[in-house]
Amino acid sequence: MDPTPREALPYTDDDVADATRRLREMCAELPEVTERVSHGAVTFFVREKRVVAYLSDDHHGDGRLALVAAAPEGVQAELIATDPERFFRPPYVGHRGWIGLRLDLDVDWDEVRGVLHDSYRKVAPVTLVRMLDEP
Repeated sequence: MDPTPREALPYTDDDVADATRRLREMCAELPEVTERVSHGAVTFFVREKRVVAYLSDDHHGDGRLALVAAAPEGVQAELIATDPERFFRPPYVGHRGWIGLRLDLDVDWDEVRGVLHDSYRKVAPVTLVRMLDEP
């Protein structure tokens, strides 16, 4: 699939920059999370190994700006059934229960933070997850 021309996308480069900035701020709250570009996407890792989430920008011309993150068991199907316009099964990792959350529609950034925290709890070592629960 060819990429969608930038001018035809439902979001702008400024939207991508804003989403990247917000995700960086949220991921900075999570213990031992780092960022680097992986497979062309801004990606957040715990202990530089396990992927917590990544930003998908018109992946293979899908026309979406989205967060892709690990989800607890059963959550992917529930979210897609409840709100299929905003949530989707992402390519490559969807079969493992990961969820796509569109960031080019009306975004609830508290919800995004919750998705990131759920993903972190799913992929991070238990010792780091405990740090989230400490005051």
